[in-house]
Amino acid sequence: MLALDLLCPFDKYIFCDENESLLAALRTRTERIAPEANVTYVLGNCDHEIAKICGAIPRASKTNRVLSLCLVDPFDFGIKFETIRRLSDGFVDFLVLLAVGMDAGRNYDHYVDGNNPKISEALGNTTWLDRWKVFPGGRKKFREFLAAEFALSMKSLGYLDVPTHRMKLVRSDERNLPLYYLALFSRNQVAYQFWDEVLKYGTDQQSFSWG
Repeated sequence: MLALDLLCPFDKYIFCDENESLLAALRTRTERIAPEANVTYVLGNCDHEIAKICGAIPRASKTNRVLSLCLVDPFDFGIKFETIRRLSDGFVDFLVLLAVGMDAGRNYDHYVDGNNPKISEALGNTTWLDRWKVFPGGRKKFREFLAAEFALSMKSLGYLDVPTHRMKLVRSDERNLPLYYLALFSRNQVAYQFWDEVLKYGTDQQSFSWG
């Protein structure tokens, strides 16, 4: 809703949700708030519908430069890096919620000692476990390790290096537990100048206003 109500709005919006009723509600709100907005609605899992999403992004040309911003907001650390890779073929910046505290940290034994492929799919490689075995700091550093590994994967796609101290760590209100990182990934340093300005107004605590 905030993105739709900008003074200088985006030229194009692509909204994807696998819940049909939620996508319908989003359409209703969008048409009320920004009736003139150019919006494509994609029903389905974003990983399954990635071809349709990519097809909805305007085509770039010599006379039409296209820069996209992709908001990756999963419920857990179930990102599919292959989807990120597909989108990165164009000029796309990513703002990613890395649920390394909410999911990966809480399910450490399940992911490290089991055969669950979620981490490998999120990072786009199967070699992360070898690096984790020699990573200093032990289990309490697992969250930081995963965030750094994801940044390394993004770097392999040509994105600038993002150390964890340039990510936003968000904590729970009640017990001050780390929940997730918010991380910006871009191929242009100018984007991080804007990001640094955003971080000046951020808070480490998760809070919502229901007024």
